[in-house]
Amino acid sequence: MTQLAVSRRTQSLVVTPAVVAHRGASGYRPEHTLEGYRMAIRMGADDIELDLVPTKDGVLVARHESEISSTTDVADHPEFADRETTRTIDGLTTTGWFVEDFTLAELKMLTARERLAGLRPESAAYDGACGIPSFNEVLAMVGAESVLGGRSIGVMAELKHAAYFDSIGLPLDEMLLFDLGRHDLDHPRSRVTVMSFEPTILRRLAHRTRVAIVQLLEAADQRPADLVAADDPRTYADLCTREGLAWVDEYADGIGAHKSLVLPRDDRGAISAPSTLVRDAHRMWLTVHVWTLRRENRFLPINLRGEGLAGAAGDLAAEAQAFLDAGVDGLITDHPDIVLDVLRDADVLRTGRAGSQTV
Repeated sequence: MTQLAVSRRTQSLVVTPAVVAHRGASGYRPEHTLEGYRMAIRMGADDIELDLVPTKDGVLVARHESEISSTTDVADHPEFADRETTRTIDGLTTTGWFVEDFTLAELKMLTARERLAGLRPESAAYDGACGIPSFNEVLAMVGAESVLGGRSIGVMAELKHAAYFDSIGLPLDEMLLFDLGRHDLDHPRSRVTVMSFEPTILRRLAHRTRVAIVQLLEAADQRPADLVAADDPRTYADLCTREGLAWVDEYADGIGAHKSLVLPRDDRGAISAPSTLVRDAHRMWLTVHVWTLRRENRFLPINLRGEGLAGAAGDLAAEAQAFLDAGVDGLITDHPDIVLDVLRDADVLRTGRAGSQTV
C-alpha cells in the first residue's frame, strides 16, 4: 500500500469508522439495485447509501438522478418514447426521461443499467438483470438481511433535488416520513440517516423526525441549489467554516463531505495533508463521512493511481487509510470490500487481535 505523508493523525468520534456502500456494491453491480445492496451487505458493509427521487404517483424510488436514461433501459421502450423531454433542474438542462413522469408500475417495466459501463464492463454484464427498487422495498430487504445476518444494517438515504420537487408538488419529506412510519423506523435507534445537499429540507425534517440528519457538502466553490433559489450567496466552503458548521449543528448530526474538503489536492492532483474540517466538525460533535472512494484511476489522486488507463485499479486502500488518519467517522465507497479490509488490518495493528469485526 502506498504510504502518504499525514502531518498528524486525528481521532475519529467513533470507535470504528463505518464503511458505507455507495448505492450498493456499485463497483461490481449496477447501482441502486436490490442485488447491489445485498452484495454490499454480505461483504460486511455497515450501511448502504441510496439516492431517493419520487414517481409521478408519489412513491420514492432509488435512482442516482431524476433523469434515468443512463441508468435504465427506458430508451429501448417504444411505449415511452413520447415521455422524452428537456427539463432544467437545479440550473442544469438535461434531455431524457424523468422519474417524475412515470408511475411506480411503469418504472417496474424497466431494468437497471451500469452508469459507468466504459469503466466497469464486469458490472455492465448484469445490465437487464435487475429492476428499479422503491424505498419501501429497500427498507424491507435491509430488515430481512439484518435478521438473516444477525446484525443491524444502516440506511443512509439522500433526498435529491428537494427544492425542485417541492416546486412541482412532490415533497420528498412527506414520502420519506410515510415510508419510515410504515416500517416503524422513525426513531433514533433505527439506523436510518437522512441526507441532502440542500439545508432547507433538512432543517424542515429536524422538527419532524427523530432519525439522524447529515448535511452533504459538495466541492468548496459550489452552492446548495435551495440557497441559490433563495438568493443566499453562501457556498459549501462557507458551510465548512466554524460559523457555517455552527449553523449546520442547529439541525444536523453530521456532515458528509466531498473528498477534496478533507484531503485537498495540490496543483498536480496529489493529496497530502488534511484540512482542518474534520477537527472543526468534531469540536461541535458533528460526525464526518467522506465521499466517494472508488478504486479506478479516474477517481483517485494522481499519487495513488496505478498503471493502465482510467478504469484500471489504483491504490484505494491507501486513500482509505489517509482518510482514516484524517479522523473521518465513515467512508462512503463503491468498493466496500476493499475498504473493509483496510479497517480490519488497522484493527489488528491497533489491538493485536486477528478476526476482529467492523460492525
